[in-house]
Amino acid sequence: MTLNPKEYAWVARGSQRRAVIKMIDGIRIVTDLSKSSDVSLNNTSRVLIDFKKRKLVKCINPEDKLGRVYKLTIKGTRIQKEILKNS
Repeated sequence: MTLNPKEYAWVARGSQRRAVIKMIDGIRIVTDLSKSSDVSLNNTSRVLIDFKKRKLVKCINPEDKLGRVYKLTIKGTRIQKEILKNS
């Protein structure tokens, strides 16, 4: 699978999207991502929902209402590597 330029550009254009994707290493919960990326909890949640729709992240425990755990998909990892390389 190659890097999708449209997906990369979408992440790169948004400062909150860039901040959040940079902080996803391994598995992370929303509150940790919010603190480490310096993006509000509401906006971090919104970004993760958008990432999930675009298949950049996967929620490992979607049945839980609190403490949802996210990890990057292969597609998300490729975009993250490019974002980190170009930062």
